[in-house]
Amino acid sequence: MNSLEPKRVIVIDDEEALRHAVKRILEIEGFIVKVAVNGTEGIKLATEEDYDLAIIDLKMPDINGIDVLKEIRKSKPNTICYIATAFASYDSAIESTKLGADGYILKPFTPEELISQLYKGIEKRNILLETERLRKEREESLLEVAFERTRLKTIINSLKDGVVVINIHGEAVYFNTAALMLMNLEYLPLGIPVVEHFPNEIASLLNSHFLNGENQENTFSAEINRNGEGKLFIEATLSPIKQQNNTLAGVAVILRNITEYKRLELAKSQFVSMVAHELKAPIAATIGFLEILNNPEMKIDDAQRFDFQTRSHSRLKSLLSMVNDLLDISRLEMNKSIREIRELPLNEIISEALLLCQADIKKKNLKVKTNYSPHGITVKADLHEVSRLFLNLINNAVKYNKDGGSISVTAEEKNQFTVVKVSDTGIGLKPEEQAKLFVEYFRAKNEYTKQIHGTGLGLSIVKRIIESYDGKIEFKSIYGEGTEFILYFPAVVIGG
Repeated sequence: MNSLEPKRVIVIDDEEALRHAVKRILEIEGFIVKVAVNGTEGIKLATEEDYDLAIIDLKMPDINGIDVLKEIRKSKPNTICYIATAFASYDSAIESTKLGADGYILKPFTPEELISQLYKGIEKRNILLETERLRKEREESLLEVAFERTRLKTIINSLKDGVVVINIHGEAVYFNTAALMLMNLEYLPLGIPVVEHFPNEIASLLNSHFLNGENQENTFSAEINRNGEGKLFIEATLSPIKQQNNTLAGVAVILRNITEYKRLELAKSQFVSMVAHELKAPIAATIGFLEILNNPEMKIDDAQRFDFQTRSHSRLKSLLSMVNDLLDISRLEMNKSIREIRELPLNEIISEALLLCQADIKKKNLKVKTNYSPHGITVKADLHEVSRLFLNLINNAVKYNKDGGSISVTAEEKNQFTVVKVSDTGIGLKPEEQAKLFVEYFRAKNEYTKQIHGTGLGLSIVKRIIESYDGKIEFKSIYGEGTEFILYFPAVVIGG
């Protein structure tokens, strides 16, 4: 309780005149006063609330003051209690003192005597409360230290990164489970040098920069190929740990699994190479056609001119498709696309996708079969995304089909899903290719696909779009016979 707050006093006495007189005196002095007419009421009030001071009459008809004191002490040990009586005796004084009474107030008493006693009690109360506060702070501090150590250990042990702390003698003083897993160790012995247990790259840095006593400031790092096959890459960072006098106490070794980063780095490198290759041919061809068309010395007839223009258009169209694929995958990865979710007529979207591919369908002399529910089917989704999805699927069915083959598109409502199947009689996939079908930039390579251009992003985009609506995509494929894709759109859109 704040020392500036009004002090609370309870007066427990069966004499009405004395109760009211004491109450008036103390209220004038600024105390907050509550009264109890007997011991039973006094115990109830004094144990239900906190009081700074209690004045207890020794002789009361129901319960004597000693028993009241005893009950208050059990529940509120920091309440300063005075026994007030006109019949003080040596025995009662001793007993009440043993039970924790803080003083005797002899009746009759003057206002000055009463207030003087109570102010002494307030000083004692303040000391008790401050002592209690300091005790709790100390206990909480010790408990917090214990909790902090436990929390720190739990946090470090739950890290995916490996952590090893080594002293200046090369002895491990702490390590977590992740460190053992990344270094393929069952255990690191404590109290003996462990440098030889580390990979050569880490051991070399420890010996040359830390354990010889030379380095005091710098952090070093090394990249480690753990199994030599590129399946596990680790980045090790070694940082000095200083003592209060700024001398070296040890080294913290942080081990991080960077295999996924290396995979992405390789994929990006392959992608740049693939894009450069894909861009080079159509750009070079288009430039060649335009140079011929713009060269006045070249004598070409209208049929040749139209052929060159058509080829240029086709090449540029494939480049635009590639750019659109790259933009789509970028938007999906960054989740920056703005969706407008609404009821979409699936029949119309599929028909439009088929219409956009009509030129290539006629060129390959493909037969197209569609089968929709008589009443039509709708899905709740974004128009741009669903149009892109079906255009990619149907374009694949055309591009990888055989001349004179067929394409089938069916749609039906089944078990709370709208199920769409797109199948072709094309090249199909070998078993080893099927596991990579939806991997970004993957393209099947065989005798049939040599002249087919693409980024390897189309099906990856399809999969990302359908899964963003909590749907899924499945496929069946037989090499040399064809492929069927099955799309499941949920009846209730969650991803939107």
